[in-house]
Amino acid sequence: MLKLDDLRKMTIEELRKKERELRKELMEMRFFKSIGRLDNPARYRQIKRDIARILTIIREKELGIR
Repeated sequence: MLKLDDLRKMTIEELRKKERELRKELMEMRFFKSIGRLDNPARYRQIKRDIARILTIIREKELGIR
């Protein structure tokens, strides 16, 4: 799980890079899920939440909320 404080310290470019990495990992997990070899199903859910956190923080930075 990614910490909010750590994410908020990152620049928008770093956040977008982290988002791409997580989306790649999520795609790989979808593949393993489809063939029935997913080792850690909780990680799948966590990745989706981390992506949502990153997108929220990017939007906050764009709007100047924080």
